[in-house]
Amino acid sequence: MVETILANLKKSDCGTDGTFLQAVSEVLTSLEPIVKSDPRYERYAILERLVTPDRIIQFKVQWVDDQSRVHINNGYRIQFNNSLGPYKGGLRFHPSVNTNILKFLAFEQM
Repeated sequence: MVETILANLKKSDCGTDGTFLQAVSEVLTSLEPIVKSDPRYERYAILERLVTPDRIIQFKVQWVDDQSRVHINNGYRIQFNNSLGPYKGGLRFHPSVNTNILKFLAFEQM
């Protein structure tokens, strides 16, 4: 079951980054004994729902530095699962971040 989920994730847009896939693999592997003990996990696609973001929001952030130069950064908000309450995480708009890094961070917070 875990292998199937990982294979499907690799084929999807969510599986484009090794860091995110490694984190998902480690979590799913550790949960495998629990998942195998109860058929409801598979019936209700619990693991598939946990590893797929609910939404990925990308936006532009324009700002002016102290020397009056205009800068433009991409901003991101990735939200995984809110079944246990509000989404965790925050907004990121540093020039060095991208959706792959943030999928990993958002998944780890969940």
